[in-house]
Amino acid sequence: MNGSRIAAVGHYQPAKVLTNEDLASLVDTSDEWIRSRVGIRTRHIAGPDEPVDELAAHAAAKALAAAGLAPSDIDLVLVATSTAVDRSPNMAARVAARLGIPQPAAMDVNVVCAGFTHALATADHTVRAGAATRALVIGADKMSEVTDWSDRTTCVLVGDGAGAAVIESCPDGVEPGISPVLWGSLPEMGHAVRIEGQPARFAQEGQSVYRWATTQLPPLARQACERAGLTPADLAAVVLHQANLRIIEPLAQKIGAVNAVVARDVTESGNTSAASIPLAFSKLVEQGAVSTGDPVLLFGFGGNLSYAGQVVRCP
Repeated sequence: MNGSRIAAVGHYQPAKVLTNEDLASLVDTSDEWIRSRVGIRTRHIAGPDEPVDELAAHAAAKALAAAGLAPSDIDLVLVATSTAVDRSPNMAARVAARLGIPQPAAMDVNVVCAGFTHALATADHTVRAGAATRALVIGADKMSEVTDWSDRTTCVLVGDGAGAAVIESCPDGVEPGISPVLWGSLPEMGHAVRIEGQPARFAQEGQSVYRWATTQLPPLARQACERAGLTPADLAAVVLHQANLRIIEPLAQKIGAVNAVVARDVTESGNTSAASIPLAFSKLVEQGAVSTGDPVLLFGFGGNLSYAGQVVRCP
């Protein structure tokens, strides 16, 4: 079986920007309070006429364009999201229809904040098995729609957006560009991060998530590097789920990626759940912070206390 690789990436964020000062007019908070606790300065918020599949389609179209491919070249669409309003048609089918992709396999993946890295691994396995040739893997969430804007502990965290990657099989003799995934969960701790109820609302046990992420995840991230045959010092960049700067910085340090660029898009975008990793990765590529072929660790974690990580080669 040939391996797979990322051919191109793309991202999209709504035009509306919500600053910390804007939030201070809604709830009892301040720019200093938010920055000191989570490191966020701004976030992008989608309007009522901007559904999740529209955000996803914009990001996917950019990734397709960057790869020089047409919609008809795609035979698998995976959308990682936890903010789909309707049960059917699923988000992947809606995105495929928007883009004009003919007869793809179309599936949603709901692993909340670790959704994109789970979906990426699924696409890699599918391409390796020969069940697909090229896949669109998208992380997209509209967290503003499941947020209680009167709750200052959660409303300061969230943002909306999407990121996408085109996955294709590697030619014979070319080293795979997506390494084996390391994934798992603590299902008995599912209560730590939730989007539930009618209407659905986001809630979390912040201290529990912080302790788990900063103590339990570093050795798992190092194992993901081992599966790629690398050490953390070999990494050119680390893209963790953009949950909170106070989680990202100590986690990156404990992994031991001493030579790596650490994505800190959370400061500009907030927590965009499944969108956060592809959004931050696409920005690093666009900014030239990483080069073609560079090894980059993608590591998602959060909802369900699930995690998934793999080393990829930069497109």
